[in-house]
Amino acid sequence: MKRALVGLVSLALATPMAPLPVVAQSLDPDKPSDGAVSPAACRVFGFTLPEERFAPPRPVPPPVTLPIQPTKKEDRRAYAPPPPPAPPPPPPPPPTGAVYAAAPPMNEVVVSGARIQRPPGIIAPPRPADTERYPDATPNPVRRVADEPVSTFSIDVDTASYANVRRFIRDGRTPPVDAVRVEELINYFDYGYDRPTSATQPFAITTTVAASPWAEGRQIVHIGLQGYELPEAERRPLNLTFLVDVSGSMNSPDKLALAQKAMNLIIDRLRPQDTAAVTFYAEGAGTRLAPTPGDHKLKLRCAVASLYARGGTAGATGMTNAYQQAEASFARDRVNRILMFTDGDFNVGVTDNLRLEDYVAAKRETGVYLSVYGFGRGNYQDARMQAIAQAGNGTAAYVDDLNEARRLFGPAFDRGAFPIADDVKIQVEFNPARVSEYRLIGYETRLLNEADFANDRVDAGEVGSGASVTALYEITPVGGPSQIPERRYEQNRPNPNALGVGGGDPTGEIGFIQVRYKLPGERDSQLMQRVAANPGGDRVGARPPESTRWALAVAAFGQRLRGDPWLGDGFDWAAVLEQAQGARGDDPYGERAEFVQLVRAARELPVRAAP
Repeated sequence: MKRALVGLVSLALATPMAPLPVVAQSLDPDKPSDGAVSPAACRVFGFTLPEERFAPPRPVPPPVTLPIQPTKKEDRRAYAPPPPPAPPPPPPPPPTGAVYAAAPPMNEVVVSGARIQRPPGIIAPPRPADTERYPDATPNPVRRVADEPVSTFSIDVDTASYANVRRFIRDGRTPPVDAVRVEELINYFDYGYDRPTSATQPFAITTTVAASPWAEGRQIVHIGLQGYELPEAERRPLNLTFLVDVSGSMNSPDKLALAQKAMNLIIDRLRPQDTAAVTFYAEGAGTRLAPTPGDHKLKLRCAVASLYARGGTAGATGMTNAYQQAEASFARDRVNRILMFTDGDFNVGVTDNLRLEDYVAAKRETGVYLSVYGFGRGNYQDARMQAIAQAGNGTAAYVDDLNEARRLFGPAFDRGAFPIADDVKIQVEFNPARVSEYRLIGYETRLLNEADFANDRVDAGEVGSGASVTALYEITPVGGPSQIPERRYEQNRPNPNALGVGGGDPTGEIGFIQVRYKLPGERDSQLMQRVAANPGGDRVGARPPESTRWALAVAAFGQRLRGDPWLGDGFDWAAVLEQAQGARGDDPYGERAEFVQLVRAARELPVRAAP
C-alpha cells in the first residue's frame, strides 16, 4: 500500500499540470493586447463566438446520492487498466453511381468547417443560381483625329477584374465578356515607373511609343502614371469602419470566412494611432464594436470572429449605419474610410444601383471614403460594387483566395488606405500631323467628356500611396493602314491644309498629355502636362522596354478573352503566350509566372454555351 501511494505521488509530481487559460484570466479589456482568438478570451470583451452561440446545450444529469459502504480488506483488488474500447463498426458500403457532397441544410451554419444548428427561426435563404451582374463594357471604337482629337477618362486603379477573371479560369469556365475590364488586368501589375519625389507633385509621367504587336503599321502609345509613396511619417492615422455583409448568402468559406481572414490581415497592420470599428448588416444593421485603437488587436479580432451569416441582405441600411459610425468619429487629420466586405447581393430595402450610387456620391462630400471588396461566386454583383466604389472615391477589388487577400491587405494595403490624390483625370490630345486614328484600350466604364476635364465638380478616380496607372492607346500614323474608310463627300473629309496632315513634325510630337488632380481634402484641382513624342518619326524601336512589352501581353490577353474586334485573328493564344514569356523579367512574387499559366489555361477554355 505504501509503495502504491508513493508511486502515485511521484507520478503526479512528474506530470505537468494543464496550463490555465492565462489570456482569459489576466486580460484587461481596457489595455492593448493581442493573441489567439478563443471563446474564453473573447468573453472578456463581451463577445460570444458562433461555435458557442450555436452549440447545443449540454444536458445536466440529475444529482445522484449513493450510500457509501465500507470496504473489506478481502474485497480489495490490485489496480488494472481499463479494457480497450471495442472497435467501431465498419462503415456502410458507398452507394453505386456518383456521390456528391450535400450542401448544408438551411437550418445549419458552417463555422470553422463544422456544421452547427442555427437557432430556431433563423433560416438562410436558398442560394440563387448564377445571378452575377457586370457593367456593360463595349470595346472603345477607333476614332478619327480630325473629328475627335481629344480623349478624356478617369483613372482606374481597381484590380477586381483580374482576380475575378482568374477565378473563372481556375474553375474551368470562360468569363463573361463584361467581366473582363482590360485596364484592371493591366493595372494589376507593377511596371517599375520612375517615382516622383514630392507629395505636392504626386505623379511622374512616363511615355513610350512602340510598334503594335498585333496590327502591322500601327503603334502603341504607353502612358504610365506613378504615384508618390508616402513615407511612414507622412501617413495620417486611419479611422476605419469595417462594413461586413453577414446575410445568408455570405455563408460559405469563400465569402464571410475569407472576409474575416482579410480583416485580420488589416488588423495586423494597424498602428496604435489608428482606429477601427466593426459594423454589419443582414436583414437589419448594427455595430459590433465602436472605434477601437489599433493596438487593441485581440478585441478587434474577437469582434470580427463573432460575426456569422444569417437572414436577408439590407445593404443600403448597412451603408447608412456605417456612414453614421464613420461620421461620428470623423477627424480632419485622419483618413476616414469605410471598408465594405460583401458579395453585393442586396435583396432587402433599397436595391437600385442608381439610388445607391446617388447616396454614396452625396456622402462623398463628408470626406469619408468608401472602398468595396467582393467575395464569392454565383451571385457576385460586380456592377453594383463598381458603381458604389466609384461614387465613394474608393477602390474596388475582388478576393478570390487567401493569397489575394494577403496581396491586397499586406504591404499593398497602403495603396488603398492612404490617398495622395482625388478626382484624377487624364486627357490626351493627338497631333493630326502625325496621328490619323486612335483607340483607347480599356477604360470603357471610365470615359469622360472633354469638358469634364477642367470641371472640378465632375468626379473621377482616387490614387493611393505608391499606386500606378497605365493606359495604352493604339494609333495609326498618318499614311498608315486606316481602319476608318474615306468619306464619300469631299466636304466631309478632313482639310489637309488646315490640319497639316502629313506636314511633318521635326520634334516627333504625337500628342499632348494632361493630368488633373486634387490633393486630399482640397476642392481645386492642379494640372500636370507632358508631351508624348516619337523622335524617330514613323519608326519605332525594334524592342520596346520590358514594361511596355508586358503591358502589351496583358492587354492582348484581355482583348482575346473579350473577343475584341480590333485584335486580329492572327494574334492568337500562342502569340499572347510568346509575348508574355518574352517580358517576364524580374518576378519576385511570381505574379507574372501565374499570369503565364492563366494564358495557357485560357486557350483551353470552352466557348460559353449559355448567357
